Amino acid sequence: MELTWFEEVSPEQADEISGLLGAAQSVDGVAPVGEAVVLRLSPGARGSNHLLARDDGALVGYLHLDVFGDSDGNEVAELAVHPDHRRRGVGGALADAVADRAKPLRIWSHGGHPGAEALAAKLGYHKVRELLRLRRPLDADLPEPVLPDGVTLRSFVPGRDEAAVVYVNHRAFSWHPEQSAMSIEDVRQKEEQPWFDPAGFLLAVDADERLLGFHWTKVHTAELGEVYVVGVDPAAQRGGLGKALTLAGLTHLRDSGLSEVMLYVESDNAAALAVYNRLGFTLWDSDVQYAR
Repeated sequence: MELTWFEEVSPEQADEISGLLGAAQSVDGVAPVGEAVVLRLSPGARGSNHLLARDDGALVGYLHLDVFGDSDGNEVAELAVHPDHRRRGVGGALADAVADRAKPLRIWSHGGHPGAEALAAKLGYHKVRELLRLRRPLDADLPEPVLPDGVTLRSFVPGRDEAAVVYVNHRAFSWHPEQSAMSIEDVRQKEEQPWFDPAGFLLAVDADERLLGFHWTKVHTAELGEVYVVGVDPAAQRGGLGKALTLAGLTHLRDSGLSEVMLYVESDNAAALAVYNRLGFTLWDSDVQYAR
């Protein structure tokens, strides 16, 4: 088996990697890497190291290392092994290679895969963070959103609202290892994705058009939508705006014909979990981050 690092992948390599990731998702029922990794396969993307594992020329494993890292200074890795080449040491070889390259290091495992948990234990890693994925049906049993006095909702306007969204996002998620780093460039990059729909990007503004909060929804399939990001400026919290934005986004997804919605939430965010539980969300699975 041959392991090779790249700072940027070619379009041909990106196609190979996408094929491997698709094969893993088809078997496991969950994407082996997050959205940010897929975006980093694009030409000119920065902040990545890509490790490709080949056996007789065939791509059998892939690891992405985010060298920009999280807000705590950790470099962050995600990896996938082709289903036809598992239990042959590929995952362990990828993990050993990145451990020699990145310190401090965190490694994500998506969907609570038992093979990943066993590999982590074998290599001396322990769970340091868990991101829960919750879901609920989108049916008629949705309360009406009630906005605070003086607040109205409108859709995001590309080319006009990026800076305001990033400002509120930074204030709302100053504590978050990844979300706090969202930039105007990140928003514009996502505007170019096939799933982006400004009608599903809801902004709560006051009478002076000052942004107070937002609910960015995402559509995955004809049936499944996502509470992608709900952010409320700390100065506008505790007035019911977060709940109203959440319900408004759920209503939008339901009225768009979707039958189910999902979201991600940190396992230790008790306040958010309480809100989502009251709204009828239940546990689907989880992503786990490991460290030595």
